[in-house]
Amino acid sequence: MKTILMVGIAALAIAGTATAQEVTLRVHHFLSADAPMHKDVLQPWEKMVEEQSGGRIDVQLFPSMQLGGKPPQLFDQARDGIVDVSWTLLGYTPGRFPVSEAFELPFNSGSATETTTALQQFQAKYMGDELKGVHPLLIHAPAAYKFHTKGKPIKAMADLAGLKIRTPSRMMTDGLAALGATPIGMPVPEIAQSLTTGVIDGAVIPWEVFGSLRIESVTKDHSEFGVENGGLSTSVMALVMNQAKYDALPDDLKKVIDDNSGAALAALAGKAFDAAETAERQKAIDAGGVINVIPEADLAQWKTATQPVVDAWVKTMNDSGKDGQAMLDDARAMLTAAQAK
Repeated sequence: MKTILMVGIAALAIAGTATAQEVTLRVHHFLSADAPMHKDVLQPWEKMVEEQSGGRIDVQLFPSMQLGGKPPQLFDQARDGIVDVSWTLLGYTPGRFPVSEAFELPFNSGSATETTTALQQFQAKYMGDELKGVHPLLIHAPAAYKFHTKGKPIKAMADLAGLKIRTPSRMMTDGLAALGATPIGMPVPEIAQSLTTGVIDGAVIPWEVFGSLRIESVTKDHSEFGVENGGLSTSVMALVMNQAKYDALPDDLKKVIDDNSGAALAALAGKAFDAAETAERQKAIDAGGVINVIPEADLAQWKTATQPVVDAWVKTMNDSGKDGQAMLDDARAMLTAAQAK
């Protein structure tokens, strides 16, 4: 009888362990573990999902491409089931997500919270086809990009002439070329070495990622626009889940994922990115950095120079059967509404 009882207890223990971790979600991204996206968004998300699932979902975070591959492959890693969830910049695969590029156009971005809020509406209305094959958990953006240069400050548009500037996306590549710079495309992790070796003279990135790149001692000149509204550019970021993995979840666990996706996760991400933006900006100043503010009065010149980039995007949308100008007007209206809140 005692043996039977012990076997029964052991069986219950095994069953309990199986129930405790019904689902494992491996989350893959390219930033370091001390980047705001990892420690201020993904780690809190991990905790919320695990706690609200009663431990039935085990979230495992893999930063710095620990599971292999290159940053441009991350979207397909989730789509193809190589990983369960991935986070990446859609612009790392140029031309593949043209609709999302509405918010990567020159001077069509704001703070992280503002742009991310607008993206929730824009995604729901326009981005369904581009996100087929994955289950989107979060579509968002950092604060508008700033210039960070080595050896030469950017105080006016003419200062960009001939400078090799890292660009994150197709829209910013075209935008920088229109402004007189030589754009060099590369993922964020390559910036530090490229600055040190002279492959690039500077980069357009938000303050938020500045510290995790460890480049405060390399770039001492920083340039930003006088107003966040209409900032230089941004990148649309995506946290996506393998569709089959999501579909296989029982309804109660799907609800856990849903309750921690979309608007709820967007609010967390916007707040985290904006807080990091402020903190990293101050750290750069404390490290001896000099911030050059391009006056709001000069914006018209920059916008005029980059208008052909905007026109080209509208034409691309029109050529694909969409109303590009209506989409752009909608994106701008959504951003304006977010900024008014």
